[in-house]
Amino acid sequence: MRDAQTAGFPRAFGRAPAATRDDRFDIGVPATEQRTIAAGWLLLGVAALIGAGVFSILLVLARTPFVANLVPAGDFFRVALVVHVDLSVLVWFVSMAGMLWTIDTSPRLLWLGWLALFAAALGTVFMALAPFTGAAAPVMSNYVPVLENDAFLYGLVVLGAGFLLLTLRSFVAPARMSLQLDGADALRFGLKAAAVSSAVALMAMAWSIVEVPRELDAPTYYELLFWGPGHVIQFTWTLLMLVAWAWLATLIGSPLPLSPRVVVLVYAIGLVSVFVAPLIYLNWTVPSVEHRKMMTWLMRFGGGLAILPMVLALAVALARRVASTPATRPLRASLIASLLLFSTGGVLGFLIQGSDVRVPAHYHGSIVGVTLALMGLAYALLPRFGYREASGRIANWQPWLYGGGQLLHILGLMWSGGYGVQRKVAGAEQTLRTTQEIFGMGLMGFGGLLAIVGGILFVWVVLDSVIAARCAR
Repeated sequence: MRDAQTAGFPRAFGRAPAATRDDRFDIGVPATEQRTIAAGWLLLGVAALIGAGVFSILLVLARTPFVANLVPAGDFFRVALVVHVDLSVLVWFVSMAGMLWTIDTSPRLLWLGWLALFAAALGTVFMALAPFTGAAAPVMSNYVPVLENDAFLYGLVVLGAGFLLLTLRSFVAPARMSLQLDGADALRFGLKAAAVSSAVALMAMAWSIVEVPRELDAPTYYELLFWGPGHVIQFTWTLLMLVAWAWLATLIGSPLPLSPRVVVLVYAIGLVSVFVAPLIYLNWTVPSVEHRKMMTWLMRFGGGLAILPMVLALAVALARRVASTPATRPLRASLIASLLLFSTGGVLGFLIQGSDVRVPAHYHGSIVGVTLALMGLAYALLPRFGYREASGRIANWQPWLYGGGQLLHILGLMWSGGYGVQRKVAGAEQTLRTTQEIFGMGLMGFGGLLAIVGGILFVWVVLDSVIAARCAR
């Protein structure tokens, strides 16, 4: 699979001629039905971002000073927030995992790949339409907020089933790795490590379902239910980001100053902390305070073990001046913006005190860092899926606009949080009293609107590429 077709692709994206070992961090995309399934996952992710963008406009307006007074608060804001978070984070990340894991499999059991994609798409549709199907009480649980609505809960279960099937296929139909551990093997190891992490997260989910008492009130029940698996699944998304970083650095001509074996070691370090999660479940019951504390410590300290060496290696790689091409400019912008946002989010995580808007500032930085890396990789894979290359002014500026807007967004939240502005509220409920609070949330609103435009441009570039290629056929 590694030596799949690259004909017609930009030279910068082709693999180097095979020698004894190719240390380029690059994986070919098989020109088979696998490619079609992988492209389907990408389009599902784009569709999720479209839906999330619609709800994000409502969210930003509901938090922006002066404008917020014109927008209904309360459940309106929380319902929009639930759907926005689940579409832009959960569905988007699952979709991109589906795209990458489909590439990293053999041509076996393709029907299982189609079934996983269909289930995930069906679940997404039900979740997006749930607010319009009747009463939907929002529950602002961490990691996976939910609507107490039959359509939404059905959609969430079906999406989870799709993710389960996707993870299962990555184990039963894996792509081969050579013992020489070249660059492609290193990336494949990282993708397989992410699949292992997702399997542990699914195990944690099942364990939590068994142990969390169903008679609890909805906010407590869902908070406990998703706490453990939500922490574990972050390792999956982070590993996918680390794979994207190494891949993008190679494609832009600034390869990591690390051998494939060292990169495999970094990915292994990123995975090892995941196996602490079952030990936490064995020693403390899910509803216990100790369980919550240990899962928090696991993510806070275990998640950073692999990130620091990769960040340092990327800094060295990007410091080398390399001539950009139309094909590589969007990739470089995505990589740099991803590195900046993820690092900012990580630093802000250590500055959190209490439960104010500094909390979403932290996780917005981290999540957007992962999102930007996956956006850049999506651009790189478009021609390999048979679509038009992502290039031009819009593609070049999109990562900067999206990343810059998100940076202003989280800085505004961080500023406001220092003055005590609470999270998960909007409109008049924010009770902005001082000029400093108004300024901070105003900066948040301005940055959020810029980020929305950046997200729209990503969708535009991808759909334009897809439509142009289909019209050409």
